[in-house]
Amino acid sequence: MDFLGVSGMHYSGVSLKNNRIIVAEDSNVFTSMIRQRMKELLEIDVEICRDFEELQHANEKSNEPIKLAISNINLPGAEQGEALNYLVDVAIPTIVFTGTLQDTTRDKLLSNQIVDYIIKDSVFAVDMLVEAVCRFLTNHNHHVLIVDDSQTARALLTTRLKRYNFKVSAAESGQKALDLLKANRDISLMITDYNMPDIDGFELTRRIRAHVGSHQLRIIGVSSSTDRLLSARFLKAGGNDFMMRPFIDEEFYCRVNQNLDTLSQMRLLMSKSRK
Repeated sequence: MDFLGVSGMHYSGVSLKNNRIIVAEDSNVFTSMIRQRMKELLEIDVEICRDFEELQHANEKSNEPIKLAISNINLPGAEQGEALNYLVDVAIPTIVFTGTLQDTTRDKLLSNQIVDYIIKDSVFAVDMLVEAVCRFLTNHNHHVLIVDDSQTARALLTTRLKRYNFKVSAAESGQKALDLLKANRDISLMITDYNMPDIDGFELTRRIRAHVGSHQLRIIGVSSSTDRLLSARFLKAGGNDFMMRPFIDEEFYCRVNQNLDTLSQMRLLMSKSRK
């Protein structure tokens, strides 16, 4: 199967049809659209749950695990958000599909480890939803390396990336990162702190770029420094992107996605040029 998403995502030879997806939504219009597009683009037959009772039954009726839930914030029988609380409690990864989203609600969703949210505010909302589902189901194919001497920072980024279904490794130093890269050729993205005691982020990037190009590994630098020149220096050292702490969750995930999309497109173009 080839899937070309609305943002240019491309996955070749990947079958997603055996993933069990639940859609908790009571709108006939949206359930029909979601079912149709999920079948057309991902070959997935979704299960529709139109109220809270049906959602609970879907989870309990089968031993086959639910890979991902798509849920409105409010459902019949769960008008105060109980459906989302239930999905979090039973550890089912969830993408929220909702008509409106206040800032306070957004903060609560993200703090509850919701994978993502899509707002029904345009004709493209369903395609954006399908793209988000496709990303989640295929993110495990990407191995991400986190490099930071702070145990807390490593843990936070690891938790965040695993929420999105990435394969994650972590290094507490630049030298450890070089060792992991040598031992794990499948690492496609590195997120590295700038300020580290043994090898700083600039030097680490320069050493990697002496042997590994951007078509093999994308590198994102991060820092909590207020020095605005850091980003320029990092990019000139061979980095592909730079972010300042503290992160906004949506920006972090978008930056990661954009770099991996670019990597996929570069690899696709290079494979075509060899033919």
